[in-house]
Amino acid sequence: MPETRPTLEAVAAQAGVSRATVSRVVNGFAGVREEVREKVQRAVAELGYVPNSAARSLVTRRTGAIAVVIAEPERRVFADPFFAQQLRGVSRELSASDTQLVLLLVENTRDYDRIGRYLAGGHVDGTLMFSLHRDDPLPSMAARSELPTVFGGRPGWPGAEDDPELLYVDSDNRDGARQAVRHLLDRGRRRIAVITGPLDQTSAADRLEGYHEALAGAPGANGVPGASGAQEAGLVAQGDFTAEGGERAMTELLDRHPGLDAVFAGSDLMASGALRALRARGRRIPEDVAVVGYDDMESAAWSDPPLTTVHQDIEEMGGLMASLLLRRIGVVPAVAELAPVVTPVRLVVRSST
Repeated sequence: MPETRPTLEAVAAQAGVSRATVSRVVNGFAGVREEVREKVQRAVAELGYVPNSAARSLVTRRTGAIAVVIAEPERRVFADPFFAQQLRGVSRELSASDTQLVLLLVENTRDYDRIGRYLAGGHVDGTLMFSLHRDDPLPSMAARSELPTVFGGRPGWPGAEDDPELLYVDSDNRDGARQAVRHLLDRGRRRIAVITGPLDQTSAADRLEGYHEALAGAPGANGVPGASGAQEAGLVAQGDFTAEGGERAMTELLDRHPGLDAVFAGSDLMASGALRALRARGRRIPEDVAVVGYDDMESAAWSDPPLTTVHQDIEEMGGLMASLLLRRIGVVPAVAELAPVVTPVRLVVRSST
């Protein structure tokens, strides 16, 4: 015969307390003395009791699950180590709070309807959304579902900055770009190109803005005074946060400006593509062209040559997103008022500059 699953009553008998006390401990409610809580937890461990999720949901009105929605297709998510690091941070925080992660990806526009139905169906307690593009319908879906939501990256849709309830986690993208370009200027580079990510994402737009700000502080750089000179000189090319996009953009830049002496790429993957294009054109790095990336992925340290890049703690950002959401929905006590988080960045100098 199969083993009998331990019941709430069995735990109560083992701990010498009432069934209601066991229920309060198991479901994380307050009002139980610490010594009693410890007795119940010991009994749970000794008996191997596992709460019934359906019954627990009725009591707590929680599902014990969080939806992580990434507005990118599967091939992009699983090919880009950025997402792996961010998900690792999210998973770490959710696991520590006994909360499940449900991953939802946007393969094509038909998926928005599926995701919207899922979020509105009461399957999860909240959502984490990142890699959003301008005019993305996901924020409005989250609002209609009335689910607590934390966003990855500075929101860029109209009215977002004026919403006092909106929570997000981002890094200081403008400052990272400024650090990168100022470093190149300090190294004597004066024809500095930039490869941006998709400009319908705030991270890419902010990094481009930081690039312009750094050049504005160095009159005469790129042959034109002021930040607008880079655009007028054709030293801006758009990639797509992939190695292939970086290679294409670098090739375009070299075709237009064979005399450029530096490039700031808005991600390490795009920088790796830029390195490939430069080598194909016979350019020495950094003697002929210096290269700076963004992210400080593990691969940056062992690229050829090792890549100077802007470090952002991607895993920690994922953990912060999950932590904010768990506090908003009450799984973890909020010890202070919840607010958006912008993490600092720093330049890591290696041989590519």
